[in-house]
Amino acid sequence: MQPHKHRLEDESAFVLHSYPYRETSLVLEVLSREHGRVALVARGARRPRSALRGLLMGFQPLLLSWFGKHELRTLHRAEWQGGQPQLQGTALLCGFYLNELLLNLMVRDDPHEQLFDYYQHTLQRLANEANYAAILRCFEKHLLQELGYALLLAQEADSGEPINSFAPYRYLLERGAVRATPNDSNISEGILMLGKTLQDMAADDYRDAVSAQQSKQLMRMLLNHHLAGKTLHTRELIRDLQKI
Repeated sequence: MQPHKHRLEDESAFVLHSYPYRETSLVLEVLSREHGRVALVARGARRPRSALRGLLMGFQPLLLSWFGKHELRTLHRAEWQGGQPQLQGTALLCGFYLNELLLNLMVRDDPHEQLFDYYQHTLQRLANEANYAAILRCFEKHLLQELGYALLLAQEADSGEPINSFAPYRYLLERGAVRATPNDSNISEGILMLGKTLQDMAADDYRDAVSAQQSKQLMRMLLNHHLAGKTLHTRELIRDLQKI
């Protein structure tokens, strides 16, 4: 029997979301390392004796094989890789938030290998560390960077001079950080923040309470802009429960 023309074997992947399809199947939205976000149908996966039942869990590293050339491909085989502790409590909510970000900001069939690796690294951090807010800020920043929306954190937008840690700035969409002055013409725009916050964000350092608060405000503004009105339900839930 000849191999299927459009078959892919043993691709590293994570399940981002799944939902029932017809009577016994599932549709999976997966993040794969080599092929980006892909939609797969897992035929018969909801049957009690299916070999796929129990394997297709979120936040667990998998090797997936599939075939097909249309937008919805067919899952052929799945193998659990292990090594990732199960997320629980707030860490689990944070994991759902990561997945919702990826589903809303990534287009299908656009590979981002470094983003895949950083997602896997972030899941490990969520399982082993307690500063969830800092973990999410790091992921949000790297996600935007990988998708081509890198934050401008090292230089002033107007002058090109290095950010001054003691100076106040206003971070503006599509421009970056500009010096805030008493006669600021951008007073109603962007997010007011300290130069130190921008430097801390550049270094992925959120230990300072002011940097943690201001970076959260900045990331909300940027993500809301790129989400173009889409609501992240997990973000609202986390905010209500934990004020992250």
